[in-house]
Amino acid sequence: MFTGRTNRPCCLCDDPETVTRIAIPPRAVTLMRNADPIAWRDIVGDVTLQFCASDWRLVSELVLELGTHPLSRCNVARADFSLREDFEAYLNTTRDEPDQPEQERRLLEDATDVIANADDPMVERRDLVEAYVVVRALDELDERDGPHEQVAGEDA
Repeated sequence: MFTGRTNRPCCLCDDPETVTRIAIPPRAVTLMRNADPIAWRDIVGDVTLQFCASDWRLVSELVLELGTHPLSRCNVARADFSLREDFEAYLNTTRDEPDQPEQERRLLEDATDVIANADDPMVERRDLVEAYVVVRALDELDERDGPHEQVAGEDA
């Protein structure tokens, strides 16, 4: 069944055989390599990053043991996301601007719930890594740019 996501290579090494994926908010692509030409405000939905087995072990260690995230090493060209203009061209209709502050709030809320329940046996390692990446990326972006709603050029 098609879920709307395509298989992409590992965002770190370009290996086509990936074992796991995580979702990050659109604004987080600005932390990735080669992100300058990406109109992140026009990204519809989450951005998905996929990792091969060896890089996933490294990412897990970076996130869970060293307290960082791998986004600065990930190539945005290997990320999976949809741009609003692509939808408009495909459907021949205009779409509303994505509500990214709400999307960030939802992702952050989900991530903090996962972290709060880290001891629960139902919380998988992948979920915990994804949660910490989302939280740390948004913290870094808020330190750099201020909260999403206050980014220059946007309405509050």
